[in-house]
Amino acid sequence: MRRTTILLGVSLLALSSVPAFAADVSAAVAANFTKPAEELGAAFTAKTGDTVTFSFGATGALYTQISQGAPFEVFFSADNKRPAQAVKEGFGVEGTVFTYAVGKVVLYSPSLDLTDGAAVLKANAFQHLSVADPKTAPYGAAAMETLDKLGLTEALSPKIVTGENISQALQFIDSANAELGFVALSQVIDKPAPQVWRVPAEDYTPILQDAVLLKPGEADPAAAAFLEFLKSDEARAIIEKYGYEVGSGQ
Repeated sequence: MRRTTILLGVSLLALSSVPAFAADVSAAVAANFTKPAEELGAAFTAKTGDTVTFSFGATGALYTQISQGAPFEVFFSADNKRPAQAVKEGFGVEGTVFTYAVGKVVLYSPSLDLTDGAAVLKANAFQHLSVADPKTAPYGAAAMETLDKLGLTEALSPKIVTGENISQALQFIDSANAELGFVALSQVIDKPAPQVWRVPAEDYTPILQDAVLLKPGEADPAAAAFLEFLKSDEARAIIEKYGYEVGSGQ
């Protein structure tokens, strides 16, 4: 009897060290936000014991999955269009949309000096320019806006290689399938300054990145808590570290 009691006590002690009701939040996240999302997820887990499982991709592709019934609980878009659309079409929870970050587009090359990126583009002395698919990726749309603003769309279109999302656009550059390309500042925030040209903000429509609680997460307190966490000072500091402006939090 005594031995049984001791074993039971050890078992209870072991169980007590594990969070009794730890939840796992399923999040659909725009690919440009990969690095900060992973850091935010780790910080949220450290704070609450709940975990976050991320699925990264182009905003348009993720929204297609959501509209087809994918069980994501929260959606971090690379634009402010689709979260509002999610609410309107019944996939998102009304009153939960807010801007979590304002994105920045850059031209990046590991092999070219981009101190004057506009001049490099106008010189047209390269073979391939990487851009995320402008139909599904807001950063790709911003890249094409930039080329249009510079009057280079017609001249450079034959040289464009299109990535499914911003992550693949970066892969094309890093693998030397393109000498340069448009990516998110967050992806190359640690690169040497001459490799990164920050596109002037006036050259493209502001990239307001909105989040929304999705219907599958409506009954999950952890999903709402993760969205709320992104409005905290701790989370906003992480977001800013990757080159974003922080959203209004409203």
